[in-house]
Order: sequence, then structure tokens, then C-alpha cells
Amino acid sequence: GLGTSMGMTGPKSLLEVKDGLSFLDITARQVLEARERTGARLPLVLMNSFATREASLAALEHHPDLPADVPADFVQGKVPKLHAGDLLPASHPERPELEWAPPGHGDLYPSLVSSGMLAALLDAGYEYAFVANIDNLGAVLEPRILVWLAREEIPFAMEVADRTAADRKGGHVAMRPGGGLVLREIAQTPDTDVDAFQDVGRHRFFNTNTLWINLRALDEVLRQRGNVLGLPMIVNRKTLDPGDPDSPEVLQLETAMGAAIDVFDDSQAIRVPRERFAPVKTTNDLLALRSDAYVLGEDGVIGLAPERGNDGAPLVDLDPQHFRLVGDFDERFPAGPPSLVDCERLTVTGDVTFGADVVVRGSVEVEGPRQIEDGAVLQG
Repeated sequence: GLGTSMGMTGPKSLLEVKDGLSFLDITARQVLEARERTGARLPLVLMNSFATREASLAALEHHPDLPADVPADFVQGKVPKLHAGDLLPASHPERPELEWAPPGHGDLYPSLVSSGMLAALLDAGYEYAFVANIDNLGAVLEPRILVWLAREEIPFAMEVADRTAADRKGGHVAMRPGGGLVLREIAQTPDTDVDAFQDVGRHRFFNTNTLWINLRALDEVLRQRGNVLGLPMIVNRKTLDPGDPDSPEVLQLETAMGAAIDVFDDSQAIRVPRERFAPVKTTNDLLALRSDAYVLGEDGVIGLAPERGNDGAPLVDLDPQHFRLVGDFDERFPAGPPSLVDCERLTVTGDVTFGADVVVRGSVEVEGPRQIEDGAVLQG
């Protein structure tokens, strides 16, 4: 994806996240280490969009050991953005590429077919696909789950984790009255049911968007349905130019790949530890991940620093007016992130710029406008 919610116009996979490495660099390291450890072929296949493909493939050239026996990527479709007011296709004469958007990760399934990638994987002898968002560095291959899939002949499995208050707006898994699992997103929820949707005691498990799919079962279902799974539509409100919050409001029509849990007979949800879900959706997440609160292993696995014990990740809340866009965020941390290894919570309100070697301990609130000097220790 492009990371438009963070104001990015290039592939989110190329955003620097840890020790000078991008999401794609770290994922490549994970794949290469897993190949060495297991002796398996383990290809890395990217689902690119029209907006990410060129840059993504160029970045893959820095990993010459990565190519496998199937193509490195396939390209999903694109749909027009719609003006929020009249629902007509949006127009941007100066940058016409901004008039189009990928139709969400639910386009995985028809794009696997139309690109020939599904056939290529099956012809090469691959039986299962492990699918994850590239910005979730906690989603690493787990052989025990693969063994469970094969032993129980499960066609489709979704990794879910316990919901917390921070996850109340994310999609959750529910049981249908007649049996079977369904994924429900907040964008699909009537206003009268939003409170119940966000009740983490009632709906206990959220979708991590990490999936395990039996490729032959997928091929069979697609053939039965004319290559259309009929996933529910999601309407997202965004700005026409993701880097300009004052540009016209548009609607982007998408589907979610996790919604396919309702398509397969005998789909399963598997509860996984929280450490398998460490996505970067906002600059709040990015600051925590770039800081010393997280460490990157030689195998490419990201984890909390041992010094944090059982405290979990630090809670970061940056003023979106000054920090939401990656460019604005980077300007306010010119010397890199502060130390957060001993931080419980960091809240920043207003325009604040951090100097070098700043240390945050405990629960700290900072109000701007302010320039925090080099070497400052903020303690609360």
C-alpha cells in the first residue's frame, strides 16, 4: 500500500522503520533466514498496486538472494476515487494518477487469478499461502500453524488476538447465528450498533489481517463462483491528494481480504499472542518502533526490548495536526527518536521538536510550541 493515511505517496513498504531498514528489507531478512533454517523454498510474493510496483521491484534488486521459482509480484486492480458529494469520479488534471486507488486488500483473490499467480504457485507445487500486511513485522512464518492446517485439512485460517481498548475500532470476528465465522468492520456497522461493536468484552477477538490459505481450496472456491467471492464493500473517506489534507474529500471503495473467512466451509480463527501483531498504521506506531523500546534480531524478527519486561509497548499519542504526516513527523525528530525503553506513555500536544539523545521515562506529557534540547530527560 501507499500509506496514504500517513501522507505517503510512495510504497509504505519502503518506509524506514528500524536501524535504517525498511519494512521490505526486514521482511526479506525474515524470509532468507527462514529458508536457511528450514531448507524450504519459501518465495516472497508481493501484491503490488499500479502505484507501488515500480519502486517495490527496484527495492527488491537490493536482495539478490531473494528470487524464487515464481514471479516476485503480481498487480492488483484499480478503481476510480469518487467525489464524496455527487459520487462522480474525482478529477485531478495536474496529477491524474491521484484519480485512482487500489480496491483494498480484498482484491487479493481475483488478482491472484487474473495475474496468473495462483496458477503459477499451484504449478510450482505450493499448497499454502501465508498472507500478511507488510507493515506488521510481528507476522512471521510459524510452522506449528502450518502443521495444524495440514493435519486438520483447514482451507482458511485467520490469526486473531485479544481486543483491548486500543483495538475497539478494528474489525472483529463474530459467529453467525447458524454457525460459521464472519468478519465485521466498523465501516459496515450501523450507527445504532457502534457501541456494541466497540465493546471489547462482547466481541473479544480482532482480526490481525494475517491469513493462512489452502491454495487448492481457494482455486476451487473461485472456480465455483466465477472468480468473484462477493466480499462486502467498505467505503473509506479520504482526501483526493493524500499529502494535502485540504484537497477534496473522496470515497474509496474497498473490500477486506479477511472477509473471505465467511466464504470457505470450515474456516477457522486461531488466537495468537499479541507480539504477532505489531503494525505501523500511524506515526504513533512508527515512533515506538523506531525507538529503543523495540529491538531487531538477526533473523529479522521485531520484539520489545528485554528491559521492558512485561510492560508491553509504550503508548504514544502525538498531536495529529503536527505529526500525522510522515514528512512533518520526521521534521520534528531530526536527530532520530527519543529513548522510550523506560517510557510508559508519551503524549505530545502542539508543535514540539525533539533534539538528539532525548530520554523519556514514565508517563510524560509535552505541550508546544517547544524545542526540547539535546540530551534532555523527560520524566513523569
